[in-house]
Amino acid sequence: MLAKLSTYSLFGIQAAPVEVEVDISPGALPKTIVVGLAEGAVKESTHRIERALVNSGYQRPVDRIVINLSPAELPKEAASFDLPIAIGLLAASGQLESARFEDYAAVGELALEGTVRNVKGALAMAIAARDQGKKGLLVPVVNAQEAAVVEGIEVIAVSTLAEAVGFYSGQLHLTQIPFSWHEVTAKYGGYDIDYADVKGQEMAKRAVTVAAAGGHHLLMLGSPGTGKTLLAQRLATILPDLSPVESIETTQIYSAVGLLKDGQSLLLQRPFRSPHHTVSEAGLVGGGSTPSPGEISLAHHGVLFLDELPEFNRRTLEVLRQPLESGHVTISRAMGSVTFPASLMLVAALNPCPCGYRGDPRRSCNCSPMQVEKYIGKISGPLLDRIDIHLEVASVPFRELSDQTTGTTSTQMREQVVAAREIQAARFQSDKTTLNGRMTTRQIRKYCKLDAPAESLLKSAMEEMGLSARAHDKILRVARTIADLDRSPHISSVHLNEAINYRTLDRNYWA
Repeated sequence: MLAKLSTYSLFGIQAAPVEVEVDISPGALPKTIVVGLAEGAVKESTHRIERALVNSGYQRPVDRIVINLSPAELPKEAASFDLPIAIGLLAASGQLESARFEDYAAVGELALEGTVRNVKGALAMAIAARDQGKKGLLVPVVNAQEAAVVEGIEVIAVSTLAEAVGFYSGQLHLTQIPFSWHEVTAKYGGYDIDYADVKGQEMAKRAVTVAAAGGHHLLMLGSPGTGKTLLAQRLATILPDLSPVESIETTQIYSAVGLLKDGQSLLLQRPFRSPHHTVSEAGLVGGGSTPSPGEISLAHHGVLFLDELPEFNRRTLEVLRQPLESGHVTISRAMGSVTFPASLMLVAALNPCPCGYRGDPRRSCNCSPMQVEKYIGKISGPLLDRIDIHLEVASVPFRELSDQTTGTTSTQMREQVVAAREIQAARFQSDKTTLNGRMTTRQIRKYCKLDAPAESLLKSAMEEMGLSARAHDKILRVARTIADLDRSPHISSVHLNEAINYRTLDRNYWA
């Protein structure tokens, strides 16, 4: 007999429809053949599935079995095919009859005793099932809340092979898994950290507020212990809440790489990723024989923090240049190309010299000019050009550390950020651009017009600091954000002067 079921294969962060065909015919010797570009994990699954069938009380077919996974040119390498193949074996051997195979797809890995284990990419698979017109999708219990986010499709949670058989046969009634946005928000929303924890550094908090308001990339330079990491870790707390669309996009990435917690349906906190400086190019931007997302995609709609920036491999840092501009990264392999989203805020931190104390009034620096130049020279000029705000983080004096007065809190900073972003949303309502930090050259000319004094100030700064055309545009983007924070429709000399001050590291260290 021949049985057909629908399932899905993950490629990148998207799921592609796969049809499982199981044919059982008489043969002199029992033999199981899996065709359809199945990788090792799928070919090995036949032994796992056979024992799961026997241990669940079903008969193992002893004839010639051919399992075809269509389309044949699509690589299949996950264990999520276990459940549909097992159901297909039961149907093809006459142990299961069902009219639900056409309407309900299935995904899941089987344990030897017949329990259904979780899979990666359940959210993407639920989206693909809905787009394919399926009525429902059977998923492991652990993945049920994640898949239930998708509207327009029934998500059926099964914990064992027997439950899946009972549902397909109609003997067991399983209800659709509900989803409540308010319950998820109450459970997974909110942050445990706050900018009130950072003593002093009010000027640095101002720069962080500007960066968050316009989606600008930020570089912080200062001696060890000045609070650079504390400032970066709390940046997500002042960004607006993830919208439902942003939350689903981010969750889909984490689901595809298996980083979503068991039972968690959505990511509601903005991602904060801080890879070690030994990270490889593939680890940072994505890669592998079957492309998978890297750190920049895991930071999508969030913050990517690169601490000790000069310690990163220079070639690894250079691969960031294109994604920072475009907001996505494309990985090309022989089997095809995959595009991963990478719309993020880059925050980098570094010391001013190898010892870390150049310019510190309390500690002496023993680094020679050549050592400093070599240390800072590990970062290329083109990469620095793509970072909008350069900030010097000074040491905090003792009186500010011991002061019991609470500084600027995340709530206060967030109110300013949200107000500025509302202004930007109204400005770019008919454009794809939503933030000042993403403005095109044409939009800069339209929305960043300067009066004569401001234009003269910018010209002087360009000539004195030797800035590039890209840095010129960065200054105007930042100035536009500062004006939005000030609720000003025009960019004044005051706004422009503050924006220029955020590029002074060009002159001090790299000019």
